[in-house]
Amino acid sequence: MTRWCAHCAYEGTSFYGWQSQAGGNTIQDFIEARLAQLFHHPIRIHGSGRTDAGVHARDQVFHFDAGWNYGSDVLLKALSSGLPSGIQIWKIYPVTDTFHARYSVEWKRYIYYIHEGFPSPFQSRYVYGIGTRKLSLELLENFCSSLIGLHNFTTFGASHENPQENPTKNLLRLAFNRKGSSVEMTIEASGYLYKMARRIAGTAIEIALRRLMVEEVLQAFFHQKRTEKIVTAPAKGLFLDYVSYGENTYPTIDHPEYR
Repeated sequence: MTRWCAHCAYEGTSFYGWQSQAGGNTIQDFIEARLAQLFHHPIRIHGSGRTDAGVHARDQVFHFDAGWNYGSDVLLKALSSGLPSGIQIWKIYPVTDTFHARYSVEWKRYIYYIHEGFPSPFQSRYVYGIGTRKLSLELLENFCSSLIGLHNFTTFGASHENPQENPTKNLLRLAFNRKGSSVEMTIEASGYLYKMARRIAGTAIEIALRRLMVEEVLQAFFHQKRTEKIVTAPAKGLFLDYVSYGENTYPTIDHPEYR
C-alpha cells in the first residue's frame, strides 16, 4: 500500500465545491468515483482544505492510499482520463505515510481577482467586476498591516463556522496590486476559516470604495465580533493558488521509482 500525493486544478463554476456531499457534483466526488473505477473499490481522498461552490483552484492538493504497481506516470494518465474537462490532475507522486494533505500544510495562498469595469465574456467567470467604480488602494494600507500576524479571525469567519475549529490563524501576507483595470488580492495564511478569504476581499473592496471605514472593521476585528458590515465577495473571483508543505512534499526515497 502506497500513499499518493496529487495536485489538481479545477474550474469551479459548475461544481458544488471541493468537499463531497449527498447531492454529488463536487470535485472530490468525481475524483473518488474515478479512483473507484481504477481500483474496483471505494477510495477516500483527503484534500488540503475545502473550497466553496464557484471557487477555482490552480493547485489543490490531496492524498490517498492505494496499491499500484505501474508507476506514477501511468497512474496520472489513468486517473486523468476519466474526469470531467473542468478538473485536471497535473502531478502525482508517492509520499511517506506521515504526510497528510490537510494536517501537513504550512501555509496556503489564495488570489482574488477584481475588475474595475465590466468583464468580457471570457473573463466574467474568473473575476468580480465592480462596474464604473474605482478602488482607492491607499485606503487599505492600515487594514492589511493590522491583519498580518497571529490573530483570532472570528470577525471574518462565516456565522455557521464549525465551533470546534480554532479561529486563530497566522496571516503571513495580505497585499493588493493594480494591473491596469485589474486588482489582485494575494493572501497567504497558515489556515482559513470558512469563507475567510472571500470576506476579507469583500471587506477590502468596501473600504477601497469608501463605503466602510477601516476603524469600524478593526474595532470589530480586535474585539472578535461579527458584524453585518463585513461582506462576502463572490466566489468566482477566488483562486486557490498554492499549497506549501515545505520538505513534506518530497517523495519517499525507498520507492522503486526513486532509487
